[in-house]
Amino acid sequence: MYRYLIVIEKANGNLSAYSPDLPGCVATGKNVDEVKKNMQQAIEIHLRGLREDRLPTPEPSSVGDYVSVA
Repeated sequence: MYRYLIVIEKANGNLSAYSPDLPGCVATGKNVDEVKKNMQQAIEIHLRGLREDRLPTPEPSSVGDYVSVA
């Protein structure tokens, strides 16, 4: 099982998400729960496509965190 970081951003009237470890794999949604669900499906489809094309599955390597500034 792989665990990929996703980044969720506000877009024009909705949210969008992407994974730094999977270039080109994106999803949108009306709220956080929806965009996370859609992104999980997008990642599954993306990885299936890589396997079908006999391409390597990228290892998750991105890490996210917050930094406080004054």
